[in-house]
Amino acid sequence: MLGIIIASVIVVIVARYVLKKYPPQPVLFVGGLAMMFIAVALNMGSILPAKQSTGLIWLDTFEFIKQTFSSRAANLGLIIMLVGGFSKYMDAIGASTALVKIAVKPLQKLGLPYVVLALTSVLENFLAMFIGSASGFGLLLMVTMFPVLVNLGVSRLTAAAVIATASAPGWGPAASDNIFAAELAGMDIIPYFFNYQVPVGLCTVAAIAIGHFFVQQWFDKREGHGLESANVNIDPTKTQEEIHVPGFYALLPTIPLCLILFFGTVVKSVKMDIALATFLGVAFTMLIEFIRNRNGLKIFNDLKSFWDGMGLQMAAVVTLVVAGETFAKGLMSLGAIDTMINAAQGAGFGGIGMMFVVVGIIIASTLVMGSGNAPFFAFAPLAPKVAELSGIHPVLLLLPMNFVSNLARSLSPIAAVMMVVSGAAGVSPVSLAKRTCIPIALGIVVNIAVTMILFYK
Repeated sequence: MLGIIIASVIVVIVARYVLKKYPPQPVLFVGGLAMMFIAVALNMGSILPAKQSTGLIWLDTFEFIKQTFSSRAANLGLIIMLVGGFSKYMDAIGASTALVKIAVKPLQKLGLPYVVLALTSVLENFLAMFIGSASGFGLLLMVTMFPVLVNLGVSRLTAAAVIATASAPGWGPAASDNIFAAELAGMDIIPYFFNYQVPVGLCTVAAIAIGHFFVQQWFDKREGHGLESANVNIDPTKTQEEIHVPGFYALLPTIPLCLILFFGTVVKSVKMDIALATFLGVAFTMLIEFIRNRNGLKIFNDLKSFWDGMGLQMAAVVTLVVAGETFAKGLMSLGAIDTMINAAQGAGFGGIGMMFVVVGIIIASTLVMGSGNAPFFAFAPLAPKVAELSGIHPVLLLLPMNFVSNLARSLSPIAAVMMVVSGAAGVSPVSLAKRTCIPIALGIVVNIAVTMILFYK
């Protein structure tokens, strides 16, 4: 009981500092180290097994961080950095913009505002698989899709609400949190994505789109917004200078996923993982760029964005993964997780009950922090242990945690994507959160329900 009291106090302190916009990595590192030091001081157990120990238990706390950095940077970290670098490269050469422009063209011809709205929601949640940053994708959609929707006659808040939920499910084989979830579940990202994320994600995307179709109509009617079109333009210079490229550049961001699908289903004799597919995508893109521009200096300058993107992922995501695991290790060192699980089991909670507990923690943390990644990377490492003690497979906890950490981000007015979209649309982030609340809540309910129906047997 002492352990869970201490852990609760430190969790509250950590949440407070993250809420005050302190960078999450050092806050999680300090919180995790503090809990490990307290556990050592109170003789609550060891930090590392005897074979991995430095011989001095106080140093084992830092040895844990060193070992975690070493293992994560060499495997999971490399994949995360490559995918992040590829996404930056696609932005730099204008391929991401080309993908969005080609995709939204058919929607402009429909002329049915709220049907277009729902279809936009579906389309953007598929396109999000190929564009890494939720806030960056949101800005891109504000330039390309926001004027289309408003000129069709929907309100600015309605158009902004759909765009703010563009990356809501957060699914896809290239997302860093999904790669981490698959690693913790003890499987490769490809089976995790296709066998688990796809069936649940399809239902979630459909639920969000249906929610937007009915909810945004109701809000617009209640607020007296008619279907009079208005000429609206978002200045693209607020994001970045537009790069004009041929239409076929829209296919370039999809190369890694296409390679994985092809070699995973057609030519199974060749082993193709996401890291190799990303390297091939970069090489093919460089070849296309050389044929088109005949300018080696430009090609290599653009390629610099790939390395810069890798570095940003190392600084922002890989460090967050290790910080989250350090924080989780601190919680386990104090025995807080064992105590919580024992209490839940004593109250009659089974595997489903524990799923609701961890999902509730993730949603609350995401709403408070405005970030889906920070709470997910902090609490996801606990899932294998919780699952083991609850008698279920880790993926059955990790899957809903993974989804809701992204979904709940579109409920928080202080989330980056909500701030960016509301600022570009000239609306209040709180008003925007009111518009996203019901569609996202519906998505969460459907997500958990489908997970239970398909996988809890």
